[in-house]
Amino acid sequence: MTTTAEPTTTPSPEVGKARVRKEDARLITGRTRYTDAITPQGTLHIHVVRSPLAHAKVLGVDKSEAAASPGVIGVYTAADLGVESVGLPCAWPITPDMKAPQRPLLASSTVHFAGEGVAVVVARSAAEARDAADLVDVDYEELEPVLDMEAALAEGATLVHPDLGTNENATWVLDSGEAGTGGRIGDAIAAAEADPDSVVVKRRFRQQRLIPAFMEPRSCVVDPSGEQLTIYAATQVPHILRTMTTVTMGLNESKVRVIAPDVGGGFGGKIGVLPEEMLCVALANKLRRPVKWTETRSESMLAAHHGRDQIQDITITAKRDGTVTGLDVHLLADMGAYLGLVGPGVPILGAFMYNAIYKIPALKFSCTNVFTTKTLTDAYRGAGRPEATFAIERIMDELAVELGRDPMDLRKQNWIPHEEFPFTTVAGLTYDSGNYEQATAQAVEMFDYDGLRREQEERRRNNDPVQLGIGISTFTEMCGIAPSRLLGSLSYGAGGWEAASVRMLATGKVEVTTGASPHGQGHETAFSQIVADQLGVPFEDVEILHGDTQVSPKGLDTYGSRSLVVGGIAVVKAVDKVIAKARKIAAHLLEASEDDLEFADGTFTVRGTDKGKAIQEIAFAAFVAHDYPEDMEPSLDADAVYDPENFSYPHGTHLAAVEIDTETGRVHLRKYVCVDDVGTVINPLIVEGQVHGGLAQGIAQALFEEANYDEQGTLVNGTLVDYTLPSAADLPNFDTAVVSTPATSNPLGVKGVGEAGTIASTPAIVNGVLDALRHLGVRDIEMPTTSQRVWRAIQEAQGRSTQQTPVDTHSPGAGLGSIDPNNPQEEEVQ
Repeated sequence: MTTTAEPTTTPSPEVGKARVRKEDARLITGRTRYTDAITPQGTLHIHVVRSPLAHAKVLGVDKSEAAASPGVIGVYTAADLGVESVGLPCAWPITPDMKAPQRPLLASSTVHFAGEGVAVVVARSAAEARDAADLVDVDYEELEPVLDMEAALAEGATLVHPDLGTNENATWVLDSGEAGTGGRIGDAIAAAEADPDSVVVKRRFRQQRLIPAFMEPRSCVVDPSGEQLTIYAATQVPHILRTMTTVTMGLNESKVRVIAPDVGGGFGGKIGVLPEEMLCVALANKLRRPVKWTETRSESMLAAHHGRDQIQDITITAKRDGTVTGLDVHLLADMGAYLGLVGPGVPILGAFMYNAIYKIPALKFSCTNVFTTKTLTDAYRGAGRPEATFAIERIMDELAVELGRDPMDLRKQNWIPHEEFPFTTVAGLTYDSGNYEQATAQAVEMFDYDGLRREQEERRRNNDPVQLGIGISTFTEMCGIAPSRLLGSLSYGAGGWEAASVRMLATGKVEVTTGASPHGQGHETAFSQIVADQLGVPFEDVEILHGDTQVSPKGLDTYGSRSLVVGGIAVVKAVDKVIAKARKIAAHLLEASEDDLEFADGTFTVRGTDKGKAIQEIAFAAFVAHDYPEDMEPSLDADAVYDPENFSYPHGTHLAAVEIDTETGRVHLRKYVCVDDVGTVINPLIVEGQVHGGLAQGIAQALFEEANYDEQGTLVNGTLVDYTLPSAADLPNFDTAVVSTPATSNPLGVKGVGEAGTIASTPAIVNGVLDALRHLGVRDIEMPTTSQRVWRAIQEAQGRSTQQTPVDTHSPGAGLGSIDPNNPQEEEVQ
C-alpha cells in the first residue's frame, strides 16, 4: 500500500461552538430506527393482560377463548413459563434491614397495583395479541387497597405484602450531629424555641405523583436466532440491562447482547429492568422465535414507573436577623407496590441537597419509604434533587414572610460566598466551585426585579383583579453520579465510573465508543466537539458509537446528568492515551526526543523547528507498521475508565413573574428568567435545549401534572386526554443565560445540565403563585396549582363559598367544567 492519509486543515476550536446536533438530521426526518421499528423475520408479538384492580387475589385465569383466537400462538401465566420464583432486581438496599418484596414477572396469587400483569398473550401480530388479551378471563377476589402513606403506617393497616409484616420499606437518616459535619438539630430547635429573638417555621409540602410521559413508549425485541441472545430495548441503561438480565434469568452474560437504538426520551422512566423485557427473554427462549413488545400509551402511564410522590415535613430555625440556624426534614416517600431498580435510594439522593446553597449549621434528614397498592415509583428527572430544592426554596420564602424580609435578601444573607469555595457543607459534601452572586446579579438585571416589585406594589394598592407574584429559586444540585467508593458507602449496587475507547483509523478518521447511552441529549455532537479539539482533527471526522454492548462493551449508561461529567471525561482520558502513543511514534519518525515534541492543533512538531507530523500521518504509519518503535505495538487505539473524584455542582438563579386573575384563578406565567452555571460550556445550543426541556418539566409539575387515583386505587387520568402535559402554547419564551465557574474536579471544568431546569423551576413557580396571593390570606396551594385550586384558595382565604367554580378555558387542567381533571377527587358541585 502506497497511499497515505493527508492531514486536514485544522478547524477552529470546537468547544464553545453552537453546532447544530449531528444526530438531529436522522432523528427528525424519520431516517432512524426506534425499537418498535425493528422486526426480525418471524417475530411474534406479546400483549400483557393487566389487572384492573389495585389489590386482589387471583383465583383463576381462563385462557381458552383467547387461546382459540386468530393468530394466537399461546397464552401464558407465570406457572406456564416456570417463572414464579423469578424476581426483578432492586439495586439499592438503602439499609441492612430494608424490606424488599419480590417483584414477579407476572402475578400468580395476588395483584398489588392496577396494571400489574397476570398473563401474557403471544400472537403473530400486535393487534391479534391485543384483541386476544381482552378475552382472557381472570377471576379476582378484591382486597382493600392501601393508598395513603400515613394510614399505611398506622397500627392495624392492611398490608400490601403480609409476609413482610409491615408497609414500611426502610427508614434512612442523615444527622449532621451524629456524622460530625454540623450541630444537632434538636439543640437548634430547642434554642430557637427558647429565644425570643429566634423563630421556628414548620410547613408540610406535598410532592405529587408524576408520570414521565416520554415521547417513545417502552419497547423490547428479543432475537434468539444467533449465537447470542440479542435484546433491542428502548432503555437508558443497555449495559445495566445486560447484567441484570443475566442475573435475573440465569443466563451467560457473554451470550447476551443489548442494543439501545435511538431512544425517544427517558427522563428516568427508562432506567428500570422491566417485567415485559424479561417476559420477552423467557418467551424467545421457550419458542425459539424473536419476540416483541411495545406498550400502548395508556399502558405506559398505568404500569411504567412514576416519579416523586412524597410528603415533606420541614422545620427551619433562624435568628430574627435572618441567620438560619437549623433545618429538620422528615419525609414519607411512596414506593408503590414494589421496589424499582433504584427507587428506594431516590429520596436519599436528595438528602444531601436540602441545605442547598446555604450555610446551615445543623441538619437532620429522615426518610421513611412506604409500600402502597400503586404503580411503583423510581427515578424521574432530577431524582430526589427537585424534591429537596422545592422544600428548601419554599421554606426560605416562608421564613422570609415570617421575618418580613425580601426573600432575595434573605437568601443572599445565608448563601455561601464565592470566596469560600471549596466549601464543605453540613451534609458532608464538598462544593468545589460556584459563584451564586454572579448568577443572581445577572438574573436580577435580566428580570428587572426591582421594577417588577414596584409594579406588584402598585397592583396591590389599586386592588387590581390581576395580581403579580415574583417567584425565586436559587439552587444547586449534585450530579455526575458519582465516585464509586461514595456510592458503595451508600450501599448502591454499582459504581459511578464510565468507559470510553478511541480508535484512530488508517485514513486518519476517529471512532469513539462510549458507555454513556443517549436518549436525546446530543452525545454524538458534544463528544465529537471534545475529541476534535483534543486531537486536532475536523469535527466531521469523528464518529461516536454507543448503545450496543458488543460495540461498547463497558459502561454504566445515562442518568443523573453524568454523561458529560463522567462519560465525557472518560473520552478525554482515552484521547490522552492516544496522544501519548502518537508522541512515541512521532518522536521515532522525526528522530527526536519525546521531550522535544510539542503537540498543538493536531500536529507534533520538534520544538524550535518546522519539522512535524500530523496525527493522521502517525495513524497511517501505525497502520502500515513499516517504521515504528520496537517497544510499541502498531496501534494508537486506547481505552479508558474514569471514576469521578467528586460530584459536580451546577447552580443558578431562576426568577418567575406570575400573574393571577383573582376572579377566575387563572395562572399566567408572564416572564421566566434563569441564569445557570454549568461550568465549561461545550455546545451552547445543547445547553439551551437541555435547560428549556428541563424548565418545561419543572413548570409542568408546578402548574399542570398529577397522577391521581380514586378510592379503589384506579389511576383515573391515565391518558393524554386527561393527564395535562403542557404544550408550547402553555409556556412563555424563556430568557436564559449561562455564567461559568469551571469545575475543579475534572479536566474539562464541566458540570451537569440535564436536570437543572427541572430542579430549579418548580419552586420558582409555586413561590410566585403564593407571592401573588399572600396579601389575600392564601398561605399554601398544593401542586399542581391549577386555576381551580387557586380560585378555591382565594375564596377560602376570603371566607367565601366555593360552590360555583368559574370556567377558565385558557388554563390546562382547569375550566373543563367544575371538576379539575388533575384532581378528579374534588367534589363536583351541581
